[in-house]
Amino acid sequence: MTTWLANRGHSIRVVTTPPYYPQWRIDAPYGGFRYVKERLSANNETQAEASAGQSIDIIRCPLWVPRKVTGLKRILHLASFGLSSIPVVFWQALIFRPDVILTVEPAAMCMPTTWLAARVSGATCWLHVQDFEVDAAFELGILRQPFLQKLVLAMEGFLMRRFDRVSSISPNMMRKAAQKGVDETRLVAFPNWVDCDFVYPIPDDATEGAEGLRERRRSFGLPAEKTIALYAGNIGKKQGLEIVLDAARRVPRVQFVICGAGADVESLKAEGSAIANVLWLSPQPNERFNDLLNCADMHLLPQRAGAADLVMPSKLTGMMASGRPVVACADPGTQIADVVLGRGLVVPAGDVEAFASSIARLSDSQPERREMGRAARRYAVKHLGLDSILSRFESDLQRLVGLTTG
Repeated sequence: MTTWLANRGHSIRVVTTPPYYPQWRIDAPYGGFRYVKERLSANNETQAEASAGQSIDIIRCPLWVPRKVTGLKRILHLASFGLSSIPVVFWQALIFRPDVILTVEPAAMCMPTTWLAARVSGATCWLHVQDFEVDAAFELGILRQPFLQKLVLAMEGFLMRRFDRVSSISPNMMRKAAQKGVDETRLVAFPNWVDCDFVYPIPDDATEGAEGLRERRRSFGLPAEKTIALYAGNIGKKQGLEIVLDAARRVPRVQFVICGAGADVESLKAEGSAIANVLWLSPQPNERFNDLLNCADMHLLPQRAGAADLVMPSKLTGMMASGRPVVACADPGTQIADVVLGRGLVVPAGDVEAFASSIARLSDSQPERREMGRAARRYAVKHLGLDSILSRFESDLQRLVGLTTG
């Protein structure tokens, strides 16, 4: 997003953490207890001397990352960045004098700083809700105390209502924001996007610019002949990946592949250690991502019950752009269900039998897989393309500044 905007001539500064996700580990050359300043060129390469006007200054703030993630430790983890970022956000707001200060939830703990810094510097403030982390934490049992739930949700709603703009990634999540009291005139849509030139279907017989399907699969250590059901993404509480292991036990003829890292990866690996048709991969570099997605015959999108309208997984955009069908867990009427229907199969969250049966059904029908995959690709190109979504976002930013400055 920032490189796209920089290439459009906008000046941007980013206050963030050192890279740690989804492995939940800070690797060299970064550290968790110091501030680091970087400059990112508009072509997405970190450069010490990127040209002015075509670069993004990045300040990475101290962050505590727990070795084992629990509900309380997750709060302390988020709070560490919420606190360490306060002086940087205020300093940048005063010396940079931005038109807009935007924060992304999660983490909600940065909302007070953003709002106050905007008021002090004369900027407008924008809250983008990537997922309702507070609601999801209680819905999934990560946090349980009823009093704490009421208190935190009340504070979140109070702060949300004070932002000049609030955006989210799906209509249902925007309705959720309205239910929290956000004025509908301040709500705008800002969905997840995908670069359809970066993620695209590779024909099975491709020989130029990419390996053939067999060679591509072998390069990842995957069987060349079996039907492959792939999950690629974060491995945490919200994903409900236990259902993938249960489905693997029920459909042994399908090769299940789980690629990713996260807070629950070790416990899930231990649970699935005896399942012969489950293969684990570590996160892959960007240059291999499209090849990995094209190894799949179908993509898997598990979600725990109650989470489907509190989050809208960004991984879904890449799944669809790759031209493969999706088997998703979601209830009827949720945004996930609406997007996947006709471009894959949707089953109720937690319904292991339906999930396994859908995987078996697509495994047995290559024509159905191909038709749904083509439909998924068409939807991604038409509705999820990077340029179209970020162009609308840029227009919304300009209208916000125009309305404010008169």
